[in-house]
Amino acid sequence: MARRIRGRGAAFNPPNRFEELSREVLPDEEGEGTAGSVPTRYFTDTSRTILARNDSPDVPFTWSINPYRGCEHGCIYCYARPSHEYLGFSAGVDFETKILVKPDAPRLLARALGARTWEPQVVAFSGNTDPYQNVERRLRLTRRCLEVFLEYRNPVSIITKNALVVRDADILQEMARMDLVHVMLSVTSLQEGLIRVMEPRTSTPALRLQAIGELAARGIPVGVNVAPVIPGLTDEEIPAIVAAAAERGARAASYILVRLPGPVERLFVEWLERELPARSARVLGRIRQVRAGALTDSRFHRRMSGEGEIADAIGALFALAASRAKLSTRWLPLSTAHFRRKRAGQGDLFDR
Repeated sequence: MARRIRGRGAAFNPPNRFEELSREVLPDEEGEGTAGSVPTRYFTDTSRTILARNDSPDVPFTWSINPYRGCEHGCIYCYARPSHEYLGFSAGVDFETKILVKPDAPRLLARALGARTWEPQVVAFSGNTDPYQNVERRLRLTRRCLEVFLEYRNPVSIITKNALVVRDADILQEMARMDLVHVMLSVTSLQEGLIRVMEPRTSTPALRLQAIGELAARGIPVGVNVAPVIPGLTDEEIPAIVAAAAERGARAASYILVRLPGPVERLFVEWLERELPARSARVLGRIRQVRAGALTDSRFHRRMSGEGEIADAIGALFALAASRAKLSTRWLPLSTAHFRRKRAGQGDLFDR
């Protein structure tokens, strides 16, 4: 078992499935695989497009935008970890410490929204990694992209675990006046100690709830995403999370069952045995009960909600909690009525 790396969720780098060779880090080596720290490194992503198309029947959007690839938040269960393997990195420590940044994101977004072929519709911000991870404080790519969305009046659905979203309340408030935005704060648990080891560089639960309150006070439609729900570990907190969000002005709630695709399964099991050894067997047993005896299930229509008695019980518990809190379990459609294309001769917003 690998030893904890300070400030990181993963403790090792599982082999990349696309690489023929991999390097095994010995326990006494410095850096990865030790109790020391691993610094975050940033790389420039030279992608020529910024909107990604989705064809999964399990998610309610067609297009998404991700200014960053990899995520310093370090959530151990993150379903996006395997996407780092396409870049030649590992889904483990690499995913949290080797972050690709898209400096051209605002310009590429303006070009996409200004194209004659673009049909105005809701864009998910973001569909893979968190748009408000730590480096956003300095680079402000997410904020600049929101400025583009506002300029074109194109609707956006934001999901994040970081209270930094409140920084952009001025833009979000303008968008909200035209029904162009809603924000979902993901809250996995209200236990700060658990969050610190499971989602080491995210905002604390208290700060996320505070962010819900601050956005609601500004008239910005905000909700809570109880995600992921981990059977045997966090499922019992669903009513408390939903109630706490409702008290602070949330209008909607949703939940997603934990998914452990590819190398995430190995990372999650190692983390459980390292951080919560007394609960490991119970949690893994419960996950298998909602995943037809396995730890993961990639089937459409099942991978987000699971199956079986425990999955049904979790769904019923969530529905009851949302009903008692008077929260909607689905958002009303955002508006595309205000969409406008940039007129010839207008200055470039992203060059201000």
